[in-house]
Formats: sequence, C-alpha cells, structure tokens
Amino acid sequence: MSKSSTPRGDAILARLALLALAVGGAVLLAFVVTVPMEIGQQFLFSAVVFLIALCLRNRENRLIPLVLMGLSLVMSTRYMYWRLTDTMGMSSFVDLTLGLGLVAAEVYSFVVLVLGYFQVAWPLHRKPMPLPEDQSLWPSVDVLIPTYNEPLSVVRTTVLAATVLDWPADKLNIYLLDDGRRDEFRAFCEEVGVQYITRTNNNHAKAGNINAALKKTSGEYVAIFDCDHMPTRSFLQMSMGWFLHDEKMAVVQTPHYFFSADPFERNLGNFGRVPNEGELFYGLLQDGNDQWNATFFCGSCAVIKRAPLEEVGGVAIETVTEDAHTAIRLHRAGYRSAYIPVPQAAGLATESLSAHVGQRIRWARGMAQILRVDNPMFGKGLSFVQRLCYTNAMLHFFYGLPRIIFLTAPLAFLFFGAHVIHASALMILAYALPHIVMANLTNLRVQGKHRHLLWNEVYETTLAWYILRPTLMAVINPKLGKFNVTAKGGLVQRSYFDAQIARPYLLLLLLNLAGVIAGIVRMVMAQTSGEVNTIWLNLGWTVYNMIMLGAVIATSSEQRQIRRAHRVPLNMRAVLHLPDGQALPCRTLNFSTGGMAIRLDQAQPVQPGTRVEVELAHRQRSQRLPAEVRHDRDDQGISIQFGELSLEQERWLVTSTFARADIWVKLWGRHDRDTFLRSTTDVLKASMRGFHRLGQFVFAGGRKDAPTPPRTGDSA
Repeated sequence: MSKSSTPRGDAILARLALLALAVGGAVLLAFVVTVPMEIGQQFLFSAVVFLIALCLRNRENRLIPLVLMGLSLVMSTRYMYWRLTDTMGMSSFVDLTLGLGLVAAEVYSFVVLVLGYFQVAWPLHRKPMPLPEDQSLWPSVDVLIPTYNEPLSVVRTTVLAATVLDWPADKLNIYLLDDGRRDEFRAFCEEVGVQYITRTNNNHAKAGNINAALKKTSGEYVAIFDCDHMPTRSFLQMSMGWFLHDEKMAVVQTPHYFFSADPFERNLGNFGRVPNEGELFYGLLQDGNDQWNATFFCGSCAVIKRAPLEEVGGVAIETVTEDAHTAIRLHRAGYRSAYIPVPQAAGLATESLSAHVGQRIRWARGMAQILRVDNPMFGKGLSFVQRLCYTNAMLHFFYGLPRIIFLTAPLAFLFFGAHVIHASALMILAYALPHIVMANLTNLRVQGKHRHLLWNEVYETTLAWYILRPTLMAVINPKLGKFNVTAKGGLVQRSYFDAQIARPYLLLLLLNLAGVIAGIVRMVMAQTSGEVNTIWLNLGWTVYNMIMLGAVIATSSEQRQIRRAHRVPLNMRAVLHLPDGQALPCRTLNFSTGGMAIRLDQAQPVQPGTRVEVELAHRQRSQRLPAEVRHDRDDQGISIQFGELSLEQERWLVTSTFARADIWVKLWGRHDRDTFLRSTTDVLKASMRGFHRLGQFVFAGGRKDAPTPPRTGDSA
C-alpha cells in the first residue's frame, strides 16, 4: 500500500465523493423542479418519466426501487413547487382559508412520502447471528409476560409456549406479571412451574408492571411477550446471537404475527388475500429502520439487555406508547437495536372494529406525546438518520386531519364555488396526476408485497376521524389520556352494523352525495368550458371519496366471530387411533387449542361421537391426545375436538403446533405483489357491499343490532 493511500484517506475520499454526488443531485433536482413548462410540455415530460418508470419497475435489481423513488420525487417535488408558487390565490377570504388548509394537508403528505422513501431505501434483511456452541457462554434470560384483564384461556397457551423455549433450563426464568391479582392465575403458575409476580397497584399500566418485575428479577436479558403472543421454541436462539456479537446491542425485535383475522380482514372478507396494516410495518418499515440503527421496541416479541434498560430508568412511563419511547432513550444513550424479519411468535388480533380503533387511538396519542415531550429532532444522542426515522413514525399518526381535508376539499367548489387551487383544471391534472401516479407506481414496487395501495386508503380513512382529536390534544397537553388494554380472545356473537363507529363517515358520505348533486346543478348552469372542466375534476374527486367511504362503511359491518379457538393451517403427519385398535395414518389440515381437522391417507368412515386419540409427532417424539370426532366431512376429511387434556398433554399440543416457527414463517408475508387493477376491483366490491349493508341498516329502521347476512363462506 502506498503512503498516499490509507484506509482513513480512502474513507474520507469516499465521503467527499458521496457529498459531491448529493450536492450535484440536489442542484439537478432543483433545476428540473423549477423549470417552467406549458401544459403540453408538462404532459410530455410526465409521459416520458412515466414510460421510463414502466420499463424499469419489473426489473429484478435492488437499485430499481431507488431509481423509481428518484423519479417519483422529481414529479412530487415539481408538483409541490408549482402548488406553492403558482396556485395560492387570494381572491377571497374563503378561497385563501380553504386553500391554505388543502395545501397544508398536501405538504404533510409530501413530507411523509419523502421520509417514507428514505426509511425503506435499503432494507437491511438482517440474518440471525449464531450462538456459541458452548452453552455455558449463553446468558441468563427472564421471560416476562404481563397481563391485566385477559382471560386465562388466552394467557395459558403463551405461558406453556414459553416453558418449551430451547434454552438451558438453569438460565431461563419465566414470570407471569399479573396486574389483575387473580388467584386462578397464581394457581396456574404453580401448576405449570413458572413464577408469579403481582403488585399492590396498577400505576403506569404495562410499563409500571414490567418495571416492578425488573426489581424482583435478575436475568442478564429480559424477553417480553404480550400475554396472547406465543413464542416459538427457537425464539431465543434466533434473537440472542446479536447481543453476544455486539456489546452495544440493547434491543432485538422480531415481527408481531397474528394468526386470527383483524376486524378489517374479517369484515371485508380479505383475510389471507390482502396484507394487513401490520405487515407493512413489520415486513418493510422495521427492516428499513434497521439499516439506520433505528429499529424500535414494539412492546412484545423482543429481547432487551437489562443493564442498558436499567441505565435509562426502565421502561418509559411518560407516554402510553412506552415501547417506542423506551427505544428512543436507549438510542440516545448510545445503544444499538436490531430487527430480525422472521416471525418467532404469533398472537391474536383484535376482535371488533371498536376495540381496534381504541388500540390505534392509544398508539396515535402515544406517538404524539413522544413528539411533544421527547421530540426526536431535538436533544442529544440520536444520529440525523435516526431522527428522521423516528420523526416519520410519529408524523404518520397525524394523518387524521389531512384525510378529512381530502374527503371534503372538492365540496368547497361544488357548494360555494370556492377555488381552493387557483389554476385551470387541465393545469391541475398536468401537475397532480403525474405526482399521484408516480407515487403509486413506486409504492407498488416498494411496498406491493406488504401493503396494497387502495386498501391502505380504506384503512387510514376508517381511523382518520378517531385519531384526529387524540393526536392534536396530545400535542397541546401530553398528560391527557390513559393507557387502555386491548381486549383479546372475545367473540362477536352475531353480525351487526356498528352505526356508532360509522357515524362520522355516514355524515361525510351525505355531504359528498350532496356535493355530487350540487355539481350536477352547476354543470347545467355552467357558462364556459373552463368551468365545466373544473366541475368534472371536482366531481371525479368526490366520486372517488364516496367509493372510499363505501368501503369504510363495509368495515363497520361487523361479521360474526364465534370461534373461541382460531384455526391455523398446518400440514403434518399424524396418526388417528380408533377404539378398536386401528391406527389410521393421516395428515393435519388445521389446528387450534380446541380441535383439529385431519385427512386420512385412505378413505374410511368414522362415526361422529367416536372417542379417538390423535398422535402428534415432533422432533423424534410423539404423544397421543384424547379427542372426539365431531364431523366426518367426507370419506377422508374428519374434524375432531380435543377432550380434557392433562397439563403435559396440553404442553405437548403447544410444542408440536404453536411453538413451531416453521408454521408462522410459511404463513407470513407470502402475498402476491399488488397491482392497481386488483386493488381497484377489490375496493370497488367492498364499497358496493358497504352501500348494500347501509341500505339494509336504513330499511331496518336504523337499529344498531340489525342483522347482516354472513358473507359467502362464513360459518353459520
């Protein structure tokens, strides 16, 4: 190596080259964004950019998403520059006021778009780090399972799964943290062989529960699971290696996977076909955060190193999103975090839309509280990229007001003739359409397997009204609000229309319908072609809003959920033992804590009510479980219900099913990439169902409990 070339010198040159490239790119972007164009030139420029994107979007190269993001940012930045410099008219107070509201919502959306691109520009795809072969070098771990008011039927499976974790028994302690102080939970812990911790108060909810347990435990690491999140046997072996590899590692997070349908999936009938909103966060955003050392603790399915946690004062108690707030403090203290994008636990989703909304309100309020009391853009300890990632995560929950603005903006012209954008309809299309199309095309490539475009619109619209007030109030007074526990394991006994949840969207739907009528009247009375074009533009926008609101109303049509134990697909070898001694080889089709569906290798009728035993094998071991045949669906398909299981039999059922990581790996993140046509068609169908259900509700006299017929395929 020459004296003039050193590793430090090479690093400096590399940074200077990157800086020069960034400056050059910024100058080029500024030129492209600000150059003025006539309508025809703008359309031509947009068409060229769009054709380039179409040619590149399906190429299998990791650089392609970056190119698409760059093209999208060109069109979006050009649109925002045009909006801020050419369209802010002041012809009247109404125009100015409403116009400022709309442009503020657009600026918010643009900022979130830019930060989102940065966040997922280069996902890390971190692999687990192997542990030393010598198990004496493995550290001690305390497994903490906090609970408050959840039923024992939900909690016991999680506790049993924790007892079969693949970790040296002398280095593993399991604690059930019961803030409900229930004798049946204490008795269960004694029976199953885990430790029971309670306290005399419920101060600071889940965060206080964990902090109280930290004072009574001593493991070098703590693994935290919500009481409905069942860990797989491999959880610790998959997550602990990075701690031994990196002494500054403080948190290792894994995905939250839910094997039951959330209210959106159940009410819209797309469970298993369309990714739920959690898949975007755990399938892409956390992976993107990991590249920037900005992965944050999510409250469950994670391991935290005790010493750093105690150094920052334990789990944060100042906000109701204690998990993300704790991660910020750890990062400020100079510690690192990691995300392993392989599901190592599975849990239950919320059962009703109202419970789901309540949970998201808490998340939104908590993120707004952090933005107010511990803003990541200020204070010491965080790198610039960490500040951007955390800020984007918090800004995301402020979408309530922009969504409401977008749902009502065209009504300003249709009702009052107000021009919230001072430009011709053709000029608006020339700038806005490329911005929207390129952003959607880019997100189809970047997020297509994790989030479907228009379903995300439906999801955020449903929540917009309900997170609007909590987020704004949390910024004004972060002490308002309290921690609410999300109910799990409940039932929806009958289908019904939740008019209470749907009420604000019914009002918005009526306003948009009135807007369409007003637009038609204006069309009849229009004097110029320019005015006609403007009417058509606003009518199209209004009809789109009505389609979204129809789908939102469909989400408010609660579909019955009468299974206490949710079925999970599973294909594994088993043996069905009949009372006469016959052993029938079979394969499982699905399982739950209460039963199983199997298919015999060779057709043989088995009468319902027959007492049988099903033998399940796993890792060169097998055990028989008592059961009763419930249905003989055909010559080979049989549904069985488990009988009364001993504790060891129940533990074996968990070991051979819920605690197997391969089940969740096969089910998680396996959706086809979204297409605009598929997404549009599905949302249109959902919207039509929403309008149909609304009609039923109206004709039933507006009764909240008015029954709604189950969708095709629902259990009767």
